This record gives sequence, structure tokens and C-alpha cells, in this order.
Amino acid sequence: MEAEPPLYPVAGAAGPQGDEDRLGVPDGPEAPLDELVGAYPNYNEEEEERRYYRRKRLGVLKNVLAASAGGMLTYGVYLGLLQMQLILHYDETYREVKYGNMGLPDIDNKMLIGINVMPIAALLYTPVLIRFFGTKWMMFLGVGIYALFVSTNYWERYYTLVPSAVALGMAIVPLWASMGNYITRMAQKYYEYSHYKERDEQGPQQRPPRGSHAPYLLVFQAIFYSFFHLSFACAQLPMIYFLNHYLYDLNHTLYNVQSCGTNSQGILSGFNKTVLQMLPRSRNLIVVESVLMAVAFLAMLLVLGLCGAAYRPTEEIDLRSVGWGNIFQLPFKHVRDFRLRHLVPFFIYSGFEVLFACTGLALCYGVCSVGLERLPYLLVAYSLGASAASVLGLLGLWLPRQVPLVSGAGLHLLLTVSLFFWAPKPRVLQHVWILYAAAVLWGVGSALNKTGLSTLLGILYEDKERQDFIFTIYHWWQAVAIFVVYLGSSLPMKAKLAVLLLTLLVAAVSYVLMEQKLRQGVVPRQPRIPRPQHKVRGYRYLEEDNSDESDAEGECGAGGGGRRGEGGEEDAALPAGPRPGPEPAGFCRRPCPYEQAQGGDGPEEQ
Repeated sequence: MEAEPPLYPVAGAAGPQGDEDRLGVPDGPEAPLDELVGAYPNYNEEEEERRYYRRKRLGVLKNVLAASAGGMLTYGVYLGLLQMQLILHYDETYREVKYGNMGLPDIDNKMLIGINVMPIAALLYTPVLIRFFGTKWMMFLGVGIYALFVSTNYWERYYTLVPSAVALGMAIVPLWASMGNYITRMAQKYYEYSHYKERDEQGPQQRPPRGSHAPYLLVFQAIFYSFFHLSFACAQLPMIYFLNHYLYDLNHTLYNVQSCGTNSQGILSGFNKTVLQMLPRSRNLIVVESVLMAVAFLAMLLVLGLCGAAYRPTEEIDLRSVGWGNIFQLPFKHVRDFRLRHLVPFFIYSGFEVLFACTGLALCYGVCSVGLERLPYLLVAYSLGASAASVLGLLGLWLPRQVPLVSGAGLHLLLTVSLFFWAPKPRVLQHVWILYAAAVLWGVGSALNKTGLSTLLGILYEDKERQDFIFTIYHWWQAVAIFVVYLGSSLPMKAKLAVLLLTLLVAAVSYVLMEQKLRQGVVPRQPRIPRPQHKVRGYRYLEEDNSDESDAEGECGAGGGGRRGEGGEEDAALPAGPRPGPEPAGFCRRPCPYEQAQGGDGPEEQ
């Protein structure tokens, strides 16, 4: 009786097929090792590297689109809810029937004070918050606070609306400063992933050439502001599809209005106290607020799920480790830089012009003459003009960088002078096309202003250690300008236009002087960023250059060579001559976890 063959061939022995398998590779002890554990024969390292960095670049584009869409939805929901809320609370009948003697006008005034006053203190805490939470998580936290403001409108009381408005005012500058920093960082990362071969040749610690990321920054800022300016159009959807059905026409709301435009005083003097011909049902209001809350929650998910980190974990640790006192002081120390001092008037004008578009042009020229029911269409015209014109920021790829910014300022100058001499008549619709044209052109100037300023800051300040400070200063001055507009809301329109015109002229002249100084080679004075001082001992980066090692470890390391500072300059090297011999291994050993828990320093302490 013959023995049955084994079910599986025995490893290391020749099977019934002989010493070679069907692929022609010898089996058994004679099998070559490279054929078993070697690299894949068709593996192309260069092709795999190209695919890897292509995925990285697509990830950066995804981050930019997600941050832009999240910012658009967040600001659109905020503006839409605030606009609808103020219109409903303005109506006398709505206040008396819905809320009686609760004092909604007083609550609205305190809510606007919280939104406009709290950003004044933002310069004190914004850099600390951004460094503590990180850029992405600061964006998420800011969007969450906007969503909190939306949620409090389900129950409109003093103890819900006012605290949420104060929290919102505190989050305005950190959110938009981290957004500007995030877009700039994405442009720098896209350059790194596009030129990875040059980076490998230069070394990982070598900084890229100055201005190398500028083309990508122009494109990303154009994308961001195209989305952002669409938020003004998104904010009008609740009014177009819901609130407009309840409004009186212009013959009722403008019955007592005598003057508009440049002859007006304050905001809508003489406007009728009742604007709703019938009150909206509470169920319908809850449905609209639920939709807005869902959109705000979607914006939170976009930032949380689709936005990647702006910095590597090691970079985040380095940014925090310069010391919280230094982080607090550095925004003030950057005032030494003449470039920032020359750009401050433009920062202020950037806040003035966007508030003038929403209040001066839309209300004192638009609603005052053609009625409240046409307000959303005026703002949609402004929004679409600004969103489409954001693409004009790409002209910086072929023209000098001054052209978009100066062009936007020149367009606003012509419009401001024209508005200074125009006073439309109330309840007259023949000139409505002029209002739409003015709104579109003002949006074009706003887009050139916003994209030009953000791109200019990203080009002038390429160091990742400074960008959050710079964008904090930019958005803080914008918040100061918005606060000034809020204080001067009762001034005559001619005074507002005069202030706007004067600020624009000063901003343009100051910017031209800054560019002239840069062409003359004047070196800006920048504050020194301190070296990271890491408190956690025993932590190791997975990199060859360990940026958190102590000075003693550096001496025990690669022979005591010069170390690179934060500005790219080499520290003084050791004097010439014979170098000291190697230290005993015991003095360079890190204490084990047990020794650290006991508070000792291992062999160094003995």
C-alpha cells in the first residue's frame, strides 16, 4: 500500500514537481533570498514619489476649498440671521405682540455693543489663543462660537443674546486672523510639495527663495475671497425666500422719509416704525433658524473634517515654546516695522469700506430711496461683483503687485466722490439701475482691496513664526475701524463720506511711500523671534536636526558645530585648534523615566 502524498508540500524539500516551481524559481534551500523578500521588480521610486507629492498637493487644495467654504457659510449665516433679527425687532407690532415690555431695542443695542466693542481687546489674547489651540483648532473654535450665536436665537432673552454676542465679538479677530494665516501656510506648503526635488537638493533646513510661494498665494487668496464675498449673497436667502413676503411696500415704509443719499442724517431717519404687514408664525421662524443652525453646523464639520493642520506637530511645539510672555508682546513689537506702520491706514480703510457698503450704500442710498424689499438684491449685486472680481487679484501674476491694490483704491475714490454729490429721491425707482451699478462697482473695489492686502502681507512676511502676529494686527485694525463706524452711525452722510475719502487718500499715499522705501533698499526692523525653549525633557523629534535639544546635548552631539538660529544665521563656531575629545558616554545619556519621576538627572547628578 503506497503512502498518500502530503496535502501541502513540505517547506525546504523538493516537491513532486521537482526543484523548480511553475515560475522557474528554485525551491528549497537553494531559493535566492532576494526573490522572496526583495523589492517589487516593477517598483519605480521616482514615480511613487511623484504620486505621493501629487496627493499632498491635492490635499492642500482640499484644505483651501474647505476653509473657504466654511468661512463663507459661517459669515453668511451670521449676517443673514443678524439682518433678519434686526428687521423683526425694529417693527413695533412684532415687539409688542411677541415680547411685550421685555425691551428688545435695549437688548439689540447691548448685543451690537458686544459684537463691536469686544474685538478692541482682541490684540491682547488672539496670538496666545492661536498658538495655544493651533491654527486649525482656532478656526474650528471660532466657527463654533458663531454657531453658538445662531443657536441662542431659538430663545431670545437678555441672558441668551447678550452673552453670545460678547462671545462672538471675542471670536471675530481670532477666527479671521487664523483663516488668513491658514491660507498663507497652504500656499507655502503647496510650493514645498511642487518643488520637492529642489528641497531635497538644498536640504530640509534650507529656507526656500523669498517670494517663491507668491504665485500660489495669489491663486489661493483669490479662491478664498471669491467664496467669502459670496457670503453676502447667501445671507440674503432668508430674506428673499421668507421675510420679503411679510414686508410692506416702499409707499408705506418710506412715507415720512424726506432726504436720502448725501443729504441724509444718521441711518434711515423718518423710516416707518412698522415694516411688517403681517407677523410671521413662530413655527416658520423656528424652521428658518433651524436651517441656519444646520448650515452653521455644516461649516463646523467642514473645518473639522476636511481642513488639515497648518503646521507639522513639531512646528506647533516650536511655535508655542518661545514663551507665552513673548507671544503676548510680539504683536506690539512688530510696530517697529515701517511696512506695517505704512499699511495701517489701509487696514483701517478696509474696515470702513465694507461697513459703508452694508450700511451707507445699501441703507442710506438704497433702502432710503427704493424700499426695504430691494435691500437683499442690492447686497446680492455687491456680493456677486466682489466674488467675480476676486479673480482679478490674479493680475498680480503678470503685473506689479501694486496694480490690484491701487486699482481698487482708485475705483473706490471715483465712487466716493460721485456719491458725495448724489442724493436720490425717496420712492423713485427710475434710478434703481444706478444703485445696482454702484453696488457692483463697490464690490469690485472691495475684492481688489481684500485680495491685495492679504496677498501683500503673505509676501512681505514669509516667516511662519510671524504670520499669525501679522494677520492679527491686520484684522484688529479692521475691527477698530468697524467700532469707529458703529460710534459714528448718527453722523450726516457727508461727514461719513469725508472721513472715508480722507482715509482712502492717506492709505494710498502711505502705501506708495512704503513701496518706494522698499525699492530704495531700506531694511525693515523686525523683532527677533526667541528660540524655542522646550520644557519636556527626553522628547525626540523624528528628524536629524533635533530642534528641542538642550545646549548640553548639542555639545555632546555632532562635535559642537554652529547651530542655526531662527533667522537663518549661524552662531559663532568654536575657535580653531584641536577639538576636545569625546565625552564619556555616561554624561550624554538621558535619564530614564524612573529617574525623571524621582526628580534626578541620572549620571549628571552623581
